[in-house]
Amino acid sequence: MRLFELLLVLSTIVLFVCMVVFYPKRRKALLGAGSIIVLVILVLQWIVEGYRIQMLLLYGTTIILVMINGCRYFVKGVSFTIPRRLKQFFYLVIVLQFIVTAGLLYAFPVFRLPAPTGEFKVGTQTFHFVDMNRKEPFDPTGTSNRELIVQIWYPAQASQGAYSSWIADPAILPYIAQYYGLPKFTFQHLKYVPSYAYADVEVASAQQTYPLIIGNPGNGSSRFFHTAQAQELASHGYIVAVIDHTDNTIATQFPDGSIITNRSDELFSPSHDYKTESEQRDKLGKILTDDVAFVLDQLQLLQSGQVTSSLKGRLDLQHVGIFGHSIGGATAYDASYDPRITVGIDLDGGLYRLHDREALRKPFLFINSASNEQEMQRVIDHHVYTDIELEQKGSTREWEDGMMNDKQLELERMQQAVAAGGEVIAIENTEHLNFTDVQLVSPGFKLIGATGKMAPDRANEITNAYMVDFFDHYLKNQPSILLEKLNRRFSEVKFIDVSR
Repeated sequence: MRLFELLLVLSTIVLFVCMVVFYPKRRKALLGAGSIIVLVILVLQWIVEGYRIQMLLLYGTTIILVMINGCRYFVKGVSFTIPRRLKQFFYLVIVLQFIVTAGLLYAFPVFRLPAPTGEFKVGTQTFHFVDMNRKEPFDPTGTSNRELIVQIWYPAQASQGAYSSWIADPAILPYIAQYYGLPKFTFQHLKYVPSYAYADVEVASAQQTYPLIIGNPGNGSSRFFHTAQAQELASHGYIVAVIDHTDNTIATQFPDGSIITNRSDELFSPSHDYKTESEQRDKLGKILTDDVAFVLDQLQLLQSGQVTSSLKGRLDLQHVGIFGHSIGGATAYDASYDPRITVGIDLDGGLYRLHDREALRKPFLFINSASNEQEMQRVIDHHVYTDIELEQKGSTREWEDGMMNDKQLELERMQQAVAAGGEVIAIENTEHLNFTDVQLVSPGFKLIGATGKMAPDRANEITNAYMVDFFDHYLKNQPSILLEKLNRRFSEVKFIDVSR
């Protein structure tokens, strides 16, 4: 809760308690002064922090209480006689408004992203790239070219001033709410969440170039939901380019103001059998992998100065890493067949196009949630579901057999990655969205099982520590601390033996 929000809640409660408890003869001056203080705090909260819908009931309650006391103080010769039951009902309504407001502020906080721990300040720039060699696959007219928004975070010169907003495109906020089945206004307060990056500042002069890392969000996600990871990596001396994969994100806003929402869900259907669903996933995966190759092409042009930016000449394109979450993690793996990419990290994502590719013999770190680790263990142990278990899962034998075959091939690829210097780990008490900034948006995600029991800050700390350690080892030739042995700082991390 922000400072003036907290002050407004507390001062309004105190004002209400004073109105209920104090005797009439002692109320007038005290409540008049209290009302002025509460009104000032209300105005300051609107001006300094900004109005938000979750506080609507509190705003109404505050104004009503101030008006009642104002009438008592300024209107002479007028007495108010309110029936006892009506007064009790009024008190009950006010108390309920406080409770509802507290619940809404808890469920939809204006949170702070975890602060980066590296030595560098962080800068950010956003780019709009158009692939003139590819048509937009989800355009029904078949006439438009593939367009992407790419946000880059990088080590910056020491800077002062305001941080840029976490959500730089607030017009997409209603679409985020709709995607989760909530009213459009639900997430409007997220425009007040700051990042720890400064927009369009100069690159830090400590080094001539910095290793490049490409980031890939999952389906129905956004580049913004990997800001904490990107800022952390940038603060440790990396240039991090996170791709908004158009049609696969919740919503992407382009420079002309147009917004394209998620259209890749159209590829999938509950009526599909496993083979069809797998083929559709491969089809989408090919699009996302091609996006990465195109963005790498554009970053090479940026490096040479053919794309105008202060990042010209500052990218170390000989040391390129990649990461992604969910299908973005699969994208990171599949895109790593590109010889320009040295190493990668998959955050809780099953792989695609496994039958179209030979072995990828590059170091890869697979970081899994507790649920994904359990599923992986089932495959390792060759566990076959009973009919009762299938019924409980709401699945079919055909579906589970198809998935088992693909997961066994996936395990072979993991073994090859481990042999090349990678690792497979899982983090206890985490679920799928613990590897994104979504875990910070609302504790409601924990209630529906999208995030685990682990506190978001702790999940973020562990994930970031292993990402930095892995990239430092392979892109900066530094000794690995976390992957050599279990670290007492992170007892929640389990190393998975995929060699069986």
